[in-house]
Amino acid sequence: MSDESIPQLLLALPEDGLTVTTLRALDWVVPGEWQNPRSLEQIIVDVTGETDEGVLQAVGERAIALYHDESQGYQRAVWLYQAVDSVDKLAGAAALANKMGDAFSFLGFLDRITPDADTTQAIDAGIKFAAELGAFCSLNGLPGDSIGDFAGSLAGYAREDVMRLAAWLSLDCLLPLGPDFIAKILEKIDGAADEHLGDNSLFQKVSGFLPGGVAEQRGIIRGSIEQASGFLTSFVDMKGLSQNSVFESVRHYVDVGDNGLDYVAGAVDVGTNVFEHTGIQTVARRLVSRAFGEI
Repeated sequence: MSDESIPQLLLALPEDGLTVTTLRALDWVVPGEWQNPRSLEQIIVDVTGETDEGVLQAVGERAIALYHDESQGYQRAVWLYQAVDSVDKLAGAAALANKMGDAFSFLGFLDRITPDADTTQAIDAGIKFAAELGAFCSLNGLPGDSIGDFAGSLAGYAREDVMRLAAWLSLDCLLPLGPDFIAKILEKIDGAADEHLGDNSLFQKVSGFLPGGVAEQRGIIRGSIEQASGFLTSFVDMKGLSQNSVFESVRHYVDVGDNGLDYVAGAVDVGTNVFEHTGIQTVARRLVSRAFGEI
């Protein structure tokens, strides 16, 4: 776990850059929910409505103490959110760079990006959703297989949580996999051999937070998608999300000319830290809510 405090983690979040501009490009999905708070005091004021310096200080000190209490799940949740974005997905980068030329040079990160194959993208999307489950369980002191509680909580997602959910649906599901993304994720999760799933870099990071062996953990990943599928489908329909609407929203930040969705999905996947960025904000908000209730 990191030695950084929650104020330090917040202050380290970027004010702009590809992650922030991508999230802002998706603001139309959940308008006004995400404001990119980057200080603990800002979150305290937002959550509590307080302006008294004594209250702000007391809440801040209690929130920091809770975060550093390793018997709580706050540091584990941050680690999971960070793990999702830390997996290296640059295999085969040089080949795509040759194909794309200088199309990505203005982005300021690596110009060697490769889109994931359908199988890898579908499995990664499923594991990312399991990481969200793991973070939810860590924050709420629940066992790592509390699928029903997690699926039921999604309807109440707001602020950073719903922004992260919208980004996952848009960038990890619809953009690379299309409207039948749920079926594709389940198919690829089912079809992956235990050794293939166990070799997946993201699975290796997330599996430590899920109970059981590879077979049971596969069931947890599958079950989380299945139990949430009704809500996820309704969310997509209600928000008018589609491959085309997502593509048009983010293509201005990832210039691929007339090339396809795979290139945009690959570029955004490698160039952004959506889970880490919004996840740290989620943890901070949960800390502040609890601390305010305790003082």
